[in-house]
Amino acid sequence: TGIAVNFKEVPDNETIFADAKVALETGGVDMIEPAIDRVGAYYSNGLVGAWDESKLAVGNYLPGLADGNAGERSRKDGMLLYVPSNWGTEALVANTASAKLSSPPSLGDLFNPENPVVVRPHSALAAMGRWLDAQGKLPRPWMDGYTDMAAMTEVWDIALAEAIKAKGNIVQWWSGENEANAGFTANGAVLGLNWDSTGFNLRNDGYAYIAPAEGAFAWHQGFMLMKNATNVDEAHELAKWVSTPEGAAAWAGAFSSNPVGKGAAELLNPDVAAYYSGTFNDEALSKLWWWPDQSAEFLAKRAEYADKFK
Repeated sequence: TGIAVNFKEVPDNETIFADAKVALETGGVDMIEPAIDRVGAYYSNGLVGAWDESKLAVGNYLPGLADGNAGERSRKDGMLLYVPSNWGTEALVANTASAKLSSPPSLGDLFNPENPVVVRPHSALAAMGRWLDAQGKLPRPWMDGYTDMAAMTEVWDIALAEAIKAKGNIVQWWSGENEANAGFTANGAVLGLNWDSTGFNLRNDGYAYIAPAEGAFAWHQGFMLMKNATNVDEAHELAKWVSTPEGAAAWAGAFSSNPVGKGAAELLNPDVAAYYSGTFNDEALSKLWWWPDQSAEFLAKRAEYADKFK
């Protein structure tokens, strides 16, 4: 049986690649499940192999998840390296009674000293950068920093300086679901920039999940085959099953996220379906900000900025 390992909750980039290299060397892991923005970094580190499309059912996926821009990002040197498994967002989790929100709510609310917040360091820096960009306060577009390292230093230096000035309201850093939940339930946060699953878990405790005016961060998660995989056929079968309505609904249900397969939405838990439709109307969906591709060099530099922020 193939082993699927989810790295979504690993706290930092160095740990991710260290663990993946151990898996590659030992042959104990067949497939991993990172976000699409990590494809280039895993490939450049020599960790992954290519999928055999004849053993998959790429026509099962919803439009835009395995084709178009996402399809291009899934391939390197003509090889299919990544297939979708689920997708979701990172947006505002707010205590409806006590969070101080703009009208409409904004990423800038995370830096309001009246709001005790729980944030992930690198996401908070990106939120600051996007907020400054939306106000015309950066010398160049925030997105330039994802393709040009000199531009990254320029705009991330500014975001870091402004974020440090506004750091006093942070009551909890998070890197995984348990820490994010604790920020609200144990440490007094009334607002956070968190995964949709965090908002879902707190939905009955007075918290709402809100897409900011600048657009929610959106993540696209999928499977990559390890270069030294031994259970190759089983890995293909698992990836293929997750593209079916039943498999996609089950996998998304485990994450409280969105399914990748056609026909899967009708099979979701009605509670989950209602939660997402309550946050993302057509306007909010049109504003989704997909995490861009991030090279190994970029990720290393981003980790430095996150450490400085902490």
